[in-house]
Amino acid sequence: MESSRAVVAGGRGSHPDACDTPARKLLFDLVSTPSPSGEETAAAERLREFFEANGREAWIDEVGNVRAPADDSVLLTSHIDTVPGDIPVEVKSALESAYDVDPAEENEALWGRGTVDATGPLVSMAVAAVETGVSFVGVVDEETSSQGARHLVADRDPPDAVVNGEPSGWNGITLGYRGFLAGTYVNTSESGHTSRPEPNAIQHAIDWWAGVEDVFDPADSDTPIFEQVTTKPVSFDGGLSEDGLAVEATVAVQLRVPPSKTVDEVHELAEGELTTGSVHWKEPIPPVMESSRTPLARSFRVAIREQGGDVRLLRKTGTSDMNLFAAAWDRPMVTYGPGNSDLDHAPNEHLPLAELDRAVTVLSEVCRDRR
Repeated sequence: MESSRAVVAGGRGSHPDACDTPARKLLFDLVSTPSPSGEETAAAERLREFFEANGREAWIDEVGNVRAPADDSVLLTSHIDTVPGDIPVEVKSALESAYDVDPAEENEALWGRGTVDATGPLVSMAVAAVETGVSFVGVVDEETSSQGARHLVADRDPPDAVVNGEPSGWNGITLGYRGFLAGTYVNTSESGHTSRPEPNAIQHAIDWWAGVEDVFDPADSDTPIFEQVTTKPVSFDGGLSEDGLAVEATVAVQLRVPPSKTVDEVHELAEGELTTGSVHWKEPIPPVMESSRTPLARSFRVAIREQGGDVRLLRKTGTSDMNLFAAAWDRPMVTYGPGNSDLDHAPNEHLPLAELDRAVTVLSEVCRDRR
């Protein structure tokens, strides 16, 4: 790839023949280094090593984020952690069902946990940051508590613009995410014979959750998922207490919040369905919807078109660290990165190497345009 500055691999060991560029070598190394949430240290060290090998100051902060500050006209940031899963790391053909494969182009892809979510985006940003001299942060714990992003917004001034790294496809930019509200319902009732008509704690839990599902059931079945509050129980535990004197019920739940509502509104409606018991809510993540008309979004459209891509503007039904950045920093931002997000957390997670290359080029052009 053409660059305004030399980029060295800063790598270790041998790489497959197809992994013959700094980005591809770094991707292979990081995907080969397990980094589930809470166990990112080895991958963070490899990332820090990459920056130092390319003449950039970099360090690992107190929560485990890799910090490489520079020109704050753009901050490139993605997450180091992955979900658990042992997928053999190897180079082989991309699936045509997952990617638009051009027979005239290279079809080699790197398979392994994290290639898409989000080590591919992370690597494309690290290489683009070295090429263009902009700021970079690799954050930890995105898949669990978002501890890295929460620490980052509390610990530094806002940059001029933010590009968050998640898979959008090399020709797509993500502008919106739903928010996230998670909680645990708990209730206890006196034990008694099952022939008694009074509802026990388990029945109260079922009734509460049925009420929550009803209150958020969309009036129009054609309402897009992105614009709905969706509800999901993720665990249910209930039965007699250890001493046999009570019936206990515990339900862990998650609600996704569209940008048309606030987390507080959804929280109030869910609480309004309570007749007994209580819900212990975790710290919420607000929804975000960015404009497609910011100078940053325009830079992406231009860069993607220059590489021959048809620009896709995306809204995602999940949640990312961009939600936290948008809540803390009133700055233009988008989410971008190579890879098909349908492969997030999947057993066939893989990323075409040509897609990684295109993403590096797009990111580098965007950063040069914004400087």
